[in-house]
Amino acid sequence: MHRPWLAALLLPSLLLVAACTPGADLKPLAAVQQASYRLGAGDQIRMLTYGEDALSEIFRVNAEGNISVPLLGDVHAAGLTTDQLATEVSHILSQRDLMKGAVIAVEVVAYRPVFVLGEVNKPGPYPYQPGMTVQQAAAMAGGYTYRAFKPYAEVTRREHGHAVEGRLPPLAPVLPNDTITILERYF
Repeated sequence: MHRPWLAALLLPSLLLVAACTPGADLKPLAAVQQASYRLGAGDQIRMLTYGEDALSEIFRVNAEGNISVPLLGDVHAAGLTTDQLATEVSHILSQRDLMKGAVIAVEVVAYRPVFVLGEVNKPGPYPYQPGMTVQQAAAMAGGYTYRAFKPYAEVTRREHGHAVEGRLPPLAPVLPNDTITILERYF
C-alpha cells in the first residue's frame, strides 16, 4: 500500500538528522596519490657516502627545507625524494671538484609527525609511517573514545602553501603534518 503522506512526514525529520551529522559541511579531501615520499621540514635522514665518513651522518631538514652538509653548506632537500637528494649531493660534490662519482645513499630515519585530536584516548603528535591511514593514526592515539564519530574524520593539511580542510574516511591514507580530528557523534 502506497502512503505518500508518510514520506512527506518523514522527509523533514530525515533531513534534520542528516544536517546534525558532525562535519556535514566538510568536503571530501582529494585522494592521496601513492608516490615516492617527498622530504620536508622536520624529516630526519641518514646519508651514507661510500668511503667518506665526514659525509655519512644523520641530518634534519630545517625550516627552510635545507640540510647542512659538511664541506657543502646548505643543500636544499624539501620536495625531493631520497634518491633525488642523493643525486643532488653527488652532483654538488662533483661540481665543486671535491669527489667525483660519489656513491651516496639516503634514507629517512624519522618522518614528520601527524597530529591526532578529538575523540581519541591519547591526542597528540605521532610518527608518520608511509601508507598510514586515518584509522591507523587513531589507533596510535589510543583508539576511539565511545563518543567518536567513525565514518570519517576532519583533516587539515597544507597544499601549495595553503591550509585545506576536508574529510577522509577511515581507510584513506594521510600525509605527514596532517592534523586529524576525530569528531564527536551527536547521538
